[in-house]
Parts: sequence; C-alpha cells; structure tokens
Amino acid sequence: MFEGFKKFIARGNMIDMAVGVVMGGAVTTVVNSIVNSVINPFIAMIFGKPNMDGLLAITFNGATVSFGAVLGAILNFLIIAVAVYFCILVPINKFRDMTEALLAKTKLAEQKEAEEKAAEEPSAEEPSAEEQTVQLLQQIRDELAKQNAARN
Repeated sequence: MFEGFKKFIARGNMIDMAVGVVMGGAVTTVVNSIVNSVINPFIAMIFGKPNMDGLLAITFNGATVSFGAVLGAILNFLIIAVAVYFCILVPINKFRDMTEALLAKTKLAEQKEAEEKAAEEPSAEEPSAEEQTVQLLQQIRDELAKQNAARN
C-alpha cells in the first residue's frame, strides 16, 4: 500500500500539480489586487457602490440575493483564466513547440547522417530473416515454374 503511495508521490505529475497550485495562488493574488484596486473603483464611480456585492441585490423576507456578487465572481474567474492562459499556457506551449521542432530537426539530421554512412559503406552483412524468406519463396516459385514448364 505504501509502495503505491511512494510511486504516486515520485511521479512528475505530482510536482506539476504542486507548481500549478502555487502559480494559481500567485495569479489569484494578482487578480484580486487588480479587481480591488482598479475594477472596484470604476464600479464605485459608475454605480456609486464600492464593489459588485451590493449591485443588483434583491432582499425579500430578510434574505438577500446578490447577482452582483455572482457577476464579480465570474469577472474574477475570467480575469484569472485570461492571466493563466496568456502568462502560463501560451509560453509553455511555445516552449514545447520549439523543443519538439528542435528534437525533430536533430532526429532528421541523425537519420540523414546514418543514411549517408550506410550508402558509403558497402554492406557485408547477411540478409535479414525477411530477406532470406523472400529469397527462399522466389526460389520455390522458380522451381515450380520449371516443373510446370517441363510437364507441358
């Protein structure tokens, strides 16, 4: 049971997840600062309320339904999503694409080099098992053709 847990902890995915949680916390702090320092003052200027919590609020029998709080949460979510996408995902994807392109280029160069070496050096090796099978089948075909020609 503990062996499986150790394997789980040692995986790279666990480290990626930890980095994601830390980055998410940092992005959330930045977004909350933007919302509290920039967006909420604009809302206060326009609607006369310091934030969206009291905006579009309906009170009935002592219960308050605040659509403004929901709009504020949606706005925070969208800002976080945009920040994570453009500040984290886009650079990581560009880096991954560049790495894959370099790996493909290196692999192609290695293949080309190996083909050039193979073309320069005559092969004194025995044919592969597939080549031997093909040669044997060709010999059998030729013998059968000779036998059929002799009968006719």
